[in-house]
Amino acid sequence: MRQASTSDEAWRERVLVRFRPVTGVHAAALREDVVKRVGGEVKYHWPRLGLLTVRLSPREREALARHPDILSIEDDVPVRALGLPNSSGHPGEYTESLKRVQAPEVWDANGDGMLDPGAPTGEGIKVCVIDSGIDDRHPELKVPYVPGLGLGKDFIDGDDDPKDQDGNGVWGGGHGTHVAGIIAAQLGAGGRVELPAPAVHLNGMVGVAPGVTLLIARVLDTSGSGSLSDVLEALRWCQQQGARVASLSLGAPQATEAGKDAFDAALAAGMLSVAASGNAGNNNPATPPPDLYPAAYPSVIAVGAVDSQGEHPAFSQTGAHLSLVAPGVSVLSTTVLGAPFSRVLVAGGQIPSEPFEHSAEVDYTGRLVDCGEASPTVACPEATCEGFVAYVRGGSRSFSEQVKTVQAQGARAVILATGAVLDGPFTLEGPGPWPAVVAVNKATGEALAKKAGSTARVGLLGADYARRTGTSMATPHVVAAAALLWSARPSLTPLQVRDLLERSAMDLGPPGRDPTFGFGLVQARTAWESMTAP
Repeated sequence: MRQASTSDEAWRERVLVRFRPVTGVHAAALREDVVKRVGGEVKYHWPRLGLLTVRLSPREREALARHPDILSIEDDVPVRALGLPNSSGHPGEYTESLKRVQAPEVWDANGDGMLDPGAPTGEGIKVCVIDSGIDDRHPELKVPYVPGLGLGKDFIDGDDDPKDQDGNGVWGGGHGTHVAGIIAAQLGAGGRVELPAPAVHLNGMVGVAPGVTLLIARVLDTSGSGSLSDVLEALRWCQQQGARVASLSLGAPQATEAGKDAFDAALAAGMLSVAASGNAGNNNPATPPPDLYPAAYPSVIAVGAVDSQGEHPAFSQTGAHLSLVAPGVSVLSTTVLGAPFSRVLVAGGQIPSEPFEHSAEVDYTGRLVDCGEASPTVACPEATCEGFVAYVRGGSRSFSEQVKTVQAQGARAVILATGAVLDGPFTLEGPGPWPAVVAVNKATGEALAKKAGSTARVGLLGADYARRTGTSMATPHVVAAAALLWSARPSLTPLQVRDLLERSAMDLGPPGRDPTFGFGLVQARTAWESMTAP
């Protein structure tokens, strides 16, 4: 076996190696031996796929590529972010997005805030959330996910504790916690709500399928980054744990044969995969964004977003592969405990926003002043030392620099237009005496600029819930709807569940499937009822 040199070790990268099909009881050992003979290190091995994740230097990769049994060597591409429930609660926990997908009509037909006896709730179905991990302290998630029972795996840190934390115990942005809550938050569980009413009901909110058991696979770090090989290994782990459906609010703009094979194999083994279509959509057909994977693989259900009116938001990626859409704009769900929650009202109307980490937790009302891009040489018009709410457009300077500029002129709160979509988390450069700072998208910001001089209220207080926007939020609605169908009829195959969801969807675009809405808005009750129809 060739020994790796010091220079080799410095340049080693993880790659996905596919071997030609070989039969025999020693096939797996022979593949690993081939890798080790060139000096490579095996991290993961999927014997049935003839696929390995290997650490190789460029020199070792070149040597391995010459072996006659090698089909391909691909980069391990990065990916990003994208028991019984409580039986009683309150209809006020039913969020706008929950009602749009008809979930309460499945398990609370009379709308009394209690689960109907015998109604499908997802009970008995395992749902695997492949994401950034969760905050397992959240009251809404203590029933569907119980630490220490083998229900979690951390592929970032290599242990069985999939908390959304870094090595120093600092919590991440709550992406996976938000996804998990959309699926399985509990009736009557109620986290902390310290907000200007009526942003969140005192009992919190409830998920689409509150009876499911959650499996949590952490493949994204606290910055929202990860690797394809960790996703593929998590996919295998989910299957081994008995998951019927996997939620993947993540992706990369690059297809791989290894990825396609793994998701095809998951479907063949009986597990349905559902993934976000992506947030890089635009309105220019001449330059469409690249497809996002795994959503664009044929064996995966690709999910786009719609707003509260059932209309297509510009950020939601489209394509011929799009299967379904679900609510994905300002969706309320669980987040890391005590995270800042923003509520913004301008001229009496509420607008969607996201908080900046490290902002002051205050509730401030003042005059809205348009400060442009917060240039260091141009003062905000009508700025006063008594305080005001600054509206700032994104520019070439960092968010923190822009905030410092308007804060020095007396701003007590800042509304920052950050981009086409609110795809946080957003953060300032560190703790400090910051004002209250919130993010809005570009379209909202343009509307705000026309309301300069109006009264604006920016509330930024600690809570256990947040509103987030993106196809990441749409995806778990479809995942949970699939779980409801399986809990009503466990004998269904993944393709039968997919067919039921697609045939029963509310058609929102041209008749039939289209690249903007796919088959349409997922409808849980209609799909459930169609199981008994001819």
